[in-house]
Amino acid sequence: MKTAMTDNHDHGPDHEHSELGEMELRVRALQSVLTQKGYIDPAALDVLIDTYQTQVGPRNGARVVARSWVDPQFRDWLLRDATPAIASLGYSGRQGEHMVAVENSAERHNLVVCTLCSCYPWPVLGLPPVWYKSAPYRSRAVKDPRGVLADFGVHLPESTEIRVWDSTAEVRYLVIPQRPAGTEHLSEAALAALITRDAMIGTRLVEAPAAQGGA
Repeated sequence: MKTAMTDNHDHGPDHEHSELGEMELRVRALQSVLTQKGYIDPAALDVLIDTYQTQVGPRNGARVVARSWVDPQFRDWLLRDATPAIASLGYSGRQGEHMVAVENSAERHNLVVCTLCSCYPWPVLGLPPVWYKSAPYRSRAVKDPRGVLADFGVHLPESTEIRVWDSTAEVRYLVIPQRPAGTEHLSEAALAALITRDAMIGTRLVEAPAAQGGA
């Protein structure tokens, strides 16, 4: 197994990491006050956040991946120059100015982490999951990527190289998972429905509908 990381992890002076803790505290304090006053329902807020984290946000990235699966020219463009390719589908903005797409194969599996904070491609993946920002993931993804993948239920052959990509303030990564076998008959929209946020971070594999228990 080979594990590689990108060099020059420069988060830059304009990165929000130094203010992230304070901002989270302010948000929590405001949420507490509004809850006490009866303005918001914490349960409803949790549902809304979960929806954006796991459904609305990642759907953008899923459409990008699905397009790359069915359109060879778009795939080549995406791998060569991801930012304009993604923008051509209408997905761009803050935290997604400089995107790089990395493609999984039988020989190589890609895993994305941000070792110093939580750099994340918001325009294509929505809000980062809590575990992505956790210290254990940020540390172990580099030291023991195969073990991290196993924790997520992903067991790869020993011959598969695992490459770890360390996001920075300048560059964000999108994993293009392998298209599962037996999906040749599916439409682009149906393919997009199979693709999860975690698969585009590299901590999951995309499964065919039968493997997911579908028709």
